[in-house]
Amino acid sequence: MYILGVSAYYHDSAACLIRDGEIIAAAQEERFSRKKHDQNFPSKAIQYCLKEANINSSQLDSIAFYDKPLLKFNRILETYLSYPGKGLKSFITAMPHWLKQKLWIPDLIKKELSWEGNVLFPEHHESHAASAFFPSPFGRAAFLTIDGVGEWATSSFGVGKDNKIEIQAELNFPHSLGLLYSAFTYFTGFKVNSGEYKVMGLAPYGEPKYVNTILENIIDLKDDGSFVMDMSFFDYAVGLKMTNNKFSKLFNGPPRKSESPLTQREMDLARSVQEVTEEIMLRMAKHVKKVTGEKYLCLAGGVALNCVANGKILRENIFDDIWIQPAAGDAGGALGAAYLAYFYKNKNEKLKKNHSLQKGSYLGPSYSDEKIKRLLDRYDLEYKYYKEAECIDLVSNYLIEVKVIGWFQGRMEFGPRALGDRSIIGDARSSEMQKKMNLKIKYRESFRPFAPSVLAEEISNWFEIDRESPYMLLVAEVKKEKQKEMTSEQKKLFGIDKLNIPRSEIPAVTHVDYSARIQSVNKNDNPKYHSLISKFFEKTGCPVIVNTSFNVRGEPIVESPIDAYKCFMRTEMDVLVLGNYILLKEDQPKFHDEIDWRSEYELD
Repeated sequence: MYILGVSAYYHDSAACLIRDGEIIAAAQEERFSRKKHDQNFPSKAIQYCLKEANINSSQLDSIAFYDKPLLKFNRILETYLSYPGKGLKSFITAMPHWLKQKLWIPDLIKKELSWEGNVLFPEHHESHAASAFFPSPFGRAAFLTIDGVGEWATSSFGVGKDNKIEIQAELNFPHSLGLLYSAFTYFTGFKVNSGEYKVMGLAPYGEPKYVNTILENIIDLKDDGSFVMDMSFFDYAVGLKMTNNKFSKLFNGPPRKSESPLTQREMDLARSVQEVTEEIMLRMAKHVKKVTGEKYLCLAGGVALNCVANGKILRENIFDDIWIQPAAGDAGGALGAAYLAYFYKNKNEKLKKNHSLQKGSYLGPSYSDEKIKRLLDRYDLEYKYYKEAECIDLVSNYLIEVKVIGWFQGRMEFGPRALGDRSIIGDARSSEMQKKMNLKIKYRESFRPFAPSVLAEEISNWFEIDRESPYMLLVAEVKKEKQKEMTSEQKKLFGIDKLNIPRSEIPAVTHVDYSARIQSVNKNDNPKYHSLISKFFEKTGCPVIVNTSFNVRGEPIVESPIDAYKCFMRTEMDVLVLGNYILLKEDQPKFHDEIDWRSEYELD
């Protein structure tokens, strides 16, 4: 039985295909369209999923869409009506999209896929909950979903057991932790729905001086983690921006303009909203434990990508273990919708699992060495082929030589994180690597930290964590014995002045607060990446390397070898590894952007 799940028309459109309860393929549309956070109908992602299973749409048993558009439309209309005389410009902006696309999703799906069956529409937070629980390793568990807004719900919790999920309580719009965080994202000068992780990365440079201001003025937080927001500070309900003049007055001035210099105010605001977020999530998790009594917790929704808060929940030992959907945002809703449709069709079926069904989240397209060679030859590019063991040995030497390497292998990752198949990698021991990658490779803000990839069997020797973190969704401190104590003079520094002080034996992946957003690499999930880090460990005594996503600022992570080559040539990367082919920058012909670069996928 084949079930297709689809998410679209908000941000991060995606498709997922499951077969008899097994995830066969999943991908975001942005990777194929090359439009970051592409919200359009995921035609190319669907095409890929069907191709991966070697079927066509007529062989699908069911299609599910990740939310209920009519219910969401009802919420939008009711919200505008509750603010009479306000939001006319916003209303006029929104309506054409609804009248042209969003209200006609069943017809669009049937037209795009020549589909004659029914389309199922679970609720948005139901899809999030399903994406968290069903692929998790647990037979039963509590779940907590937190995001901006679905139809009405902004957070929900409940229990999953075998083939069922039951939502027990919800928090509704306009009171939303996701939208609160996005309001501060906007106010600190970053882009909503993509810049939230920048706020999280900026937070350690600041002081929590606005925490009481937030809790005493704009949010009434209860012991159970529920809250009410004072909407007189916000415009997002019916306006075209997140905050208003009252918000600006409370925080001593207007929003920072995008790309303007960061000030201590922005750093302090980031730290403050991060600490408020952590407190809310901790209270929610404790309440869920109290109400459900479950041993395990599953997390999804965009706020579940806040890996600092996730790490705090873990360290509080509220639950025996937690599992977070790596595609926690709207993309993952496609996966949840597919599972809900599967169990709707198979009411008595139960998933057999004693481990996660997410397959390391390596669920996207792959390219064989033969396909890669065909593309390299098509454009007369310079390369050398090595057997796998030789390739790994050579690349480990390049890492030791502090070269920056584009690493393109296997199946593309599903979700916002590169996990060692579409990654840019480097030597974590280098004190210059973070600056070099940010300014010369990623072309992004200098304060942004990089994540470590660490051998799973070595994680507890280098970080203050007692379990694996395969999806880069948990933050923990570097082990005390690996840290470097700051001098008394260094401790007096504030803000960005903290940036260039080496904090540990692995400074390239150690944030200013000694923390790291960890990816553990398991030999079973990604044997080649594990072999590379193992070889580096063998030669250096360090089982940790830098891992950042294979893209530059403003672009999606690369999907194809040609995407990878273009990114390689447009940046100051030193080496590109495509499968077992190695390309050196100095050997390449002059790069011409105007060439009709086309991937194997497009040529097919």
